[in-house]
Amino acid sequence: MDRLTSMSVFVRVVEAGSFAAAANALDMSAPMVGKHVRFLEDRLGTNLINRTTRRQSLTEFGRAYYERCKLVLAEAEAADALAMNLRAAPRGRLRINAPVTFGAHSLVPRLGSYLRQYPEVSIDLNLSDRIVDVVDEGYEAVIRIAPLANSSLIARPLAPYRMIACAAPSYLAEFGAPETPADLAGRECLGFAYWVPQHEWQFNGPDGLCSVRVQSRLSINNGQALRAAALEGLGIILQPEDLLQDDIQAGRLVRVLPGYEPPTRPKHILFAPDRRPTPKLRSFIDFVVAAFG
Repeated sequence: MDRLTSMSVFVRVVEAGSFAAAANALDMSAPMVGKHVRFLEDRLGTNLINRTTRRQSLTEFGRAYYERCKLVLAEAEAADALAMNLRAAPRGRLRINAPVTFGAHSLVPRLGSYLRQYPEVSIDLNLSDRIVDVVDEGYEAVIRIAPLANSSLIARPLAPYRMIACAAPSYLAEFGAPETPADLAGRECLGFAYWVPQHEWQFNGPDGLCSVRVQSRLSINNGQALRAAALEGLGIILQPEDLLQDDIQAGRLVRVLPGYEPPTRPKHILFAPDRRPTPKLRSFIDFVVAAFG
């Protein structure tokens, strides 16, 4: 006999108060109910129920075993529910937040493959460089490019964000190309408003990590706008490679300080802790990790 089935029958006998009542509730014959209980007793080597012609009562061991059976059956039911949830097709609407530049230039071009794979999922994508509150603002997942603050959110690491410094040929023709990061202190550098500290740029070079305080007469809170300013020859830009690589390949921008690498910026996808993530959220997290991990 199946042990879980017999445990379920035993629990029903205890809660129904008699073999006959349990048989009626389970749509099973009374003799079969008795066989399930005897199977457990034989296996355990002790009685679970004291039986007389008029009444039945649990033995001391039977009371303890009944409580344990309820826990085991609840865990088995939870495991079955989890398996069904894992097999369920992702469906419904996802609210996602991501930084503007990464979202527009990296995430959105990949979303087509995700949406084709999961036709019953819809996405509301909010692009913003401010730090949103995942729970209070109703997001199911956010992508952040910054060192993580302490929080209760679950974070899955993604590939770090690679940064590069460059400028338009017209700017370099007028002011010359910097040879070391220290040269940036006397140049016009285009500032990104969300960086902290905003006016300090860092580079890894032959002598290790160095920092330089830059001048930013023009500071903007949007990477695409900074790119447009750099193309106009307004200064040197430090932004993600994904944003600038097409301009560099076309010669519209020229990389500066090739012997110095700006530190990469950590990138994660974060979501609220949940014992049972929905299939739509789990599928999106797996997609992002596979695409950018």
